[in-house]
Amino acid sequence: MKSKCNISKLVAMIAFASTGLISTSAYALDAAAAETMVRQNGCFKCHSITKAKDGPSYHSVAEKYRGKSDAEARLIKHITSGEKAKFPDGHEEDHKIIKTKDMSEIKNVVDWILSL
Repeated sequence: MKSKCNISKLVAMIAFASTGLISTSAYALDAAAAETMVRQNGCFKCHSITKAKDGPSYHSVAEKYRGKSDAEARLIKHITSGEKAKFPDGHEEDHKIIKTKDMSEIKNVVDWILSL
């Protein structure tokens, strides 16, 4: 009886672990959706993927935050709070807030930026 109980526990743990693996791998970056969201929100007016404009390139943003544990949270705050953005000429403006309340869309945009 004891071995049957241990086998049941083992099966339950494996099932739980595999469910966890499936759910974490189920989220995949959707680069096309992120780029569409960025385009629809006018982000390319100030940013480019590879070249600095009024704002930094998304490549340089990814490089700046690479390996930092708070990168995702920091960028989510930046695109959802309207905090000040500094421009090359020294003036500051409120950063435009992304037009969605869907956290999965916001996270996808941030993950896309960090993946560059």
